[in-house]
Amino acid sequence: MSVRLAILSRGPRLYSTRRLVEEAEKRDCYVEVLDPMRLSITVGNDKPRILNSGWPVEVDAVIPRIGYSITHHGVALIRQFERLGIYVANSGDGISRSRDKLHATQLLTKNRIPVPTTCYVRTWQDVERALNQVGGMPIVIKVTEGTQGSGVFLVNSEDRARELTYKLLSEGHHVLVQEYIAESHGRDVRVLVVGGKVVAAMRRISRGNEFRSNFHLNGRVEKIDLPEEYGRVATRAARLLNLDVAGVDLLESDRGPLVLEVNSSPGLEGIEAASGVNVAGAIIEHCIANQGFSTTDIDQLLRSRPDHGVVSVSIDRHPVLNGKQIGDVFTEINEQVVFAIAREGSHIWKPRRTFTLRRGDEIICYGEIDKIHRQLEPWLTQALNEENVNPSTMEFSSDFF
Repeated sequence: MSVRLAILSRGPRLYSTRRLVEEAEKRDCYVEVLDPMRLSITVGNDKPRILNSGWPVEVDAVIPRIGYSITHHGVALIRQFERLGIYVANSGDGISRSRDKLHATQLLTKNRIPVPTTCYVRTWQDVERALNQVGGMPIVIKVTEGTQGSGVFLVNSEDRARELTYKLLSEGHHVLVQEYIAESHGRDVRVLVVGGKVVAAMRRISRGNEFRSNFHLNGRVEKIDLPEEYGRVATRAARLLNLDVAGVDLLESDRGPLVLEVNSSPGLEGIEAASGVNVAGAIIEHCIANQGFSTTDIDQLLRSRPDHGVVSVSIDRHPVLNGKQIGDVFTEINEQVVFAIAREGSHIWKPRRTFTLRRGDEIICYGEIDKIHRQLEPWLTQALNEENVNPSTMEFSSDFF
């Protein structure tokens, strides 16, 4: 039985969409291009449905090609497909995160993935403080949502920075001030990641005085032998944002690769031409191999049990725990509430009770929230007494990594 594949796209004649259809048909898939704006959602106590002109959409896998202008509706559709147990190449949450440059940067830096220093500014008066944080002029000013290089500006004077920031804020944009990487001016590296693996890569180079290297801005592309470190950073970034198909843009800085942006709907024309790799074929193969599976929101799943949830404790915020073993902190032997330690951008799962904590670690716990709090409270109370720490800073975090 052939795999039923849907490509969500408003542009059936676009190169990327046509290539995906072509490769799907080569593999005897039943493939259909569906306009997301023509699909509707039905939710309720009965089985949820997605309708196309009144008829239910029944497919085995979905490849989203959702444009920025329809992100909200597109993400709603994808979440509905996910709730139906249908494999979607990029999750709804992954697309939402990647579209919000600030949120994406927050997630990447939390997991120690290198990025250019970035400041979120709320008024034009914040520009001076942001300049000090990112290393001075010149700077890059960008809006948190944009595509193909739109909403990104290179600014060389503080007066111009204030003026541009004021203009963008008055238009309702959220504004970022970002460090300018001089050695990477007018070029970047695009890495195409599929299923957690690097499929292809290229270097993009701008023309003339343009500092943005986007292919859609008439930039040129060239083949690149991707260094191992660049591939490792790209795959980690795509995985953390929960994207099975991603175009990860990296700046070639003196301190190594820096993630500039992660694109959840990467174009295929430039990278197929530059690399000579059948990227569309790799995406279809991945979807065929994974069409029997669907993603699960583990945080939501763990919270579904009454009184249970996930909490994290930072050793940097609670230094009294530095040097202690897990068994010293959580003394109830029959209840192993610690199921991971976040350390240096990776996770150590199900650590033993003899595992020694150190600065920079984050303890990730699951269980009855009240019991977790009771086991930790004596240590935090001790920290308050010994270090005279403001009690308002001694809080638990409910963030799930």
